[in-house]
Amino acid sequence: MSKQPHVNEGGAPGAARSGALRLALLAGAVLLIAGFLALGSWQVQRLFWKRALIERVEQRVHAAPAAAPGAARWNGVTAATDEYRHVSVAGILLFEASVRTQAVTARGSGYWLLTPLCQQDGTVVLVNRGFVEAAAPAPATATPALACPPGTVPRVTMTGLLRVSEPGGGFLRKNDPSKQRWYSRDVRAIAAAQGLQRVAPYFVDAAAGQEPAKAADGQRPVGGLTVIAFPDSHLVYALTWFALAAMSAAMLWWLLRGGARRQRD
Repeated sequence: MSKQPHVNEGGAPGAARSGALRLALLAGAVLLIAGFLALGSWQVQRLFWKRALIERVEQRVHAAPAAAPGAARWNGVTAATDEYRHVSVAGILLFEASVRTQAVTARGSGYWLLTPLCQQDGTVVLVNRGFVEAAAPAPATATPALACPPGTVPRVTMTGLLRVSEPGGGFLRKNDPSKQRWYSRDVRAIAAAQGLQRVAPYFVDAAAGQEPAKAADGQRPVGGLTVIAFPDSHLVYALTWFALAAMSAAMLWWLLRGGARRQRD
């Protein structure tokens, strides 16, 4: 009796499944390589952007002080074009309209002391006079619709860094104007709460050593504590993405090499 040859009926479907899996892995590897290369290139672009930003800020900080933007320029003031500019403001400090906003500095936890400065044209700029400790007495509450005093009041000139408004509040805490609880330097909200009119949309971080010997409000804030730091980890991120692209390329080469060997066999 002759023996019938054994036919492996599952061989063809098994080979088809293996081929489909191999194609899926190849497609996945190609997509990973493309994605990782795109992310790495984006991080390189961000690296050049960040370093250009740092260079611009350094130039602004160390430039000679110029007059702070007037009302005609307020609508065009942005973080990109104006933040950290070295500016000067001149006018009358409205001590009775000062507010404190929560701060954490190298000197510990406490408050920034913001005092409106009324300029000769009647416009107001908030000046962050500096840091006061938490134990310092709180400033008196201003009366609504506070007006600039007559020009006979002694005027002061202060220099510092222009900063854009910080609306909303701090991390997980919102400003509460009704209770004079401020967690961010929100210029518009502070101006409304203090009854101020024609207020610039920015504030000025005063430089150190500008406080009068005897301030009218008895406060002695410490100026010049602005921290200028820009995280710059884009090079590390770019190298990470490019390394992942190289690993994906190695995986793709391994798959192609394995497929070629199987075809030879």
